[in-house]
Amino acid sequence: MKLLRYGARGAEKPGLLDADGRIRDLSGHIDDIAGAGLTPEGLDQLRAIDPTSLPLVEGEPRLGACVGRIGKFVCIGLNYTDHAAESGMPVPEEPVIFNKWTSAVVGPNDDVEMPRGATKLDWEIELGVVIGKPGRYIAREDALDHVAGYCVINDMSERSFQLDRGGTWDKGKGCDTFGPLGPWLVTADEAPPHNAMHLWLEVDGHRYQDGNTANMIFDIPTIIASISQYMSLQPGDVISTGTPAGVGLGQKPPKYLSVGQVMRLGVDGLGEQRQTVVAAG
Repeated sequence: MKLLRYGARGAEKPGLLDADGRIRDLSGHIDDIAGAGLTPEGLDQLRAIDPTSLPLVEGEPRLGACVGRIGKFVCIGLNYTDHAAESGMPVPEEPVIFNKWTSAVVGPNDDVEMPRGATKLDWEIELGVVIGKPGRYIAREDALDHVAGYCVINDMSERSFQLDRGGTWDKGKGCDTFGPLGPWLVTADEAPPHNAMHLWLEVDGHRYQDGNTANMIFDIPTIIASISQYMSLQPGDVISTGTPAGVGLGQKPPKYLSVGQVMRLGVDGLGEQRQTVVAAG
C-alpha cells in the first residue's frame, strides 16, 4: 500500500494511493496515518479494504507528511563511506545517532525555510524507515519485523549551526521545515528491497546526489537494533538512515542553497519530493 495524508496544514486527512495513482479517502476507517494504524494489525485491516470502495479525492490536494503524530524523529549520520569522506570525518564504528524535532516535519512539496542567520543551508536525500511494531532491545535478525514501511526524507541541514556553533548536531538539523516526509509511506511488503534502493537529488535541475542504499555502512536491521538499545521504538517513529555523497558541504568549493532555489529528490519506488527555499518569516 501507498499511504498518505492530504489537505491543509494541521487538518490533513488519511488517504491511500490506488492502482491508477488516484487518492482515495481513508478517513471513514482511520483518523490518521499514525500510531496504532501502523502496527501489523492496523495495516492488515487497511489491506482488507477494497480501494475502489473508498471515496475518490478530486483535484490535486496538498500532500502532508506521510506520517502523523510522530513521536520520535531519529537520524543516522555519516552512514555512507563516500559521504563521510566528503565531510572530512572518519567512518564511524557504530551508528551515529542524532535527532530532529518533530516541529521540523512538513509535507514533501512544502517550502523549506532559510532560517534567520543561516549561511550554509544544505540538502540530504535519505531513506526513511517508519516503525510499526513497538520494541526495545530488538535483535538484528528481528528488526525488519518492526518496519511498517519506507518513505523519502530530505534531511535539511544548516552547516554553520550544526558544526560551527558548538554543542550537538541537533542545532543545525531540527529547524522548522527541515524534515520533509513523503509523498507517501510505502508499506514494507510493497517497497523495493531495503538494501538496493536508488536515491537521488537535484538542485535547479543539476543532479548532485546519485546513490544506493547498498552502499550504507550500517544497514536497516543494524540501525534499528542499535537505536533500540538506547530507546524504545513506537509505532509511527521515523528513522532517517543517512545520505550518500553529493551534499553541498562536499562540493569543491562548498555550495549552499539560496532563497528561490528548487530541490527535487526521490527514492525509486517511493516517490519524489520538490521544495522551494524561502526566507523564514
